[in-house]
Amino acid sequence: QVQLVESGGGLVQAGEPLILSCTVSGGTFSSYAMGWFRQIPGKEREFVATITWSGGSSYYTESVEGRFTISRDNARNKVYLGMTRLKPEDTAVYYCAAGDFTGRETGDYKYWGQGTQVTVSS
Repeated sequence: QVQLVESGGGLVQAGEPLILSCTVSGGTFSSYAMGWFRQIPGKEREFVATITWSGGSSYYTESVEGRFTISRDNARNKVYLGMTRLKPEDTAVYYCAAGDFTGRETGDYKYWGQGTQVTVSS
């Protein structure tokens, strides 16, 4: 059974950085494309970033391009989301997900973590 556990969320001030981590167990991590999504109450879960199984390519939603960086360590079964110049509108629960390809839709991913809250104060 594949399990994903996110960590690193918290309360930060606008402009500060934060790094989220996601540890994957129970599967072949290096075979999965990995993604980060986020969700605020009352809204659909939205795509943030995705990275190929090798880490060779990554893709971002426009609103985080240039501020967020997705990376992975296949030796440690971890994927990261480095976030800089955070804005109050980045406040959400952030989820990592594992799938077969680097999609931008929630349906493109098979496995999900439980989420970690990120709150950015102004």
